[in-house]
Amino acid sequence: MAPSTATKTILQVSGLNVYYGESHILRNVDLHIPEGQMICMIGRNGVGKTTFLKTIIGLLNQESGTIEYDGQLLQRQAPYQRARQGIGYVSQGRDIIPRITVKENLLLGMESLPGGLSKNRHIDPIVFELFPILEQFLNRRGGDLSGGQQQQLAIARALLGKPKLLLLDEPTEGIQPSIILDIENAVQRIVRDTGISVLLVEQHLHFVKKSSFYYAMQRGGIVSSGPTGSLSDAVIEEFLTV
Repeated sequence: MAPSTATKTILQVSGLNVYYGESHILRNVDLHIPEGQMICMIGRNGVGKTTFLKTIIGLLNQESGTIEYDGQLLQRQAPYQRARQGIGYVSQGRDIIPRITVKENLLLGMESLPGGLSKNRHIDPIVFELFPILEQFLNRRGGDLSGGQQQQLAIARALLGKPKLLLLDEPTEGIQPSIILDIENAVQRIVRDTGISVLLVEQHLHFVKKSSFYYAMQRGGIVSSGPTGSLSDAVIEEFLTV
């Protein structure tokens, strides 16, 4: 089962296979993301979810299958080329540069725009509407922020690259409960107000249920999918660890 095809497709993955050396990690993965929707990928640790996101952004090579983004096949394009085409990526580790300021971290998000930083120095105020704490801490070093604040900074930085598709790898992992809801609300608003599509890898059930459709991964393959409103207790118990 796949999401409705009534709207434009932003990402279509078909028969994707990925290896680490001799190990077959992703096995014939099919996935479809309509424009302007949040789709969630669930599954226990180690089943291949992060590998899938890294393959989409170009950090890992595919052995076979196709990745079609915004109507074009992505073949052997470097991560920076995919970013310039409008794919944003927030890794599980956030990748905040600790010794530079929040403002400098944010500016780096615009490097993927035409002209890079030489022509793009204006921080879109929408990121401060979504994450008000960042405006207060613009001159604070990234490494001095809490984990939740760093996660907000990572998402804001990705948004400044003006993506059409945003890949989020477990954005609530290790985050204090008081900030989890802020991140959930911000991501929902991003989808609703900007039309950006989101592919969310997540274990937090409350956040998962905010998406419109889920794919469950096990041993590198998609084994269950459907509208998140239809998630049964059995599926939740089998594929979510929290």
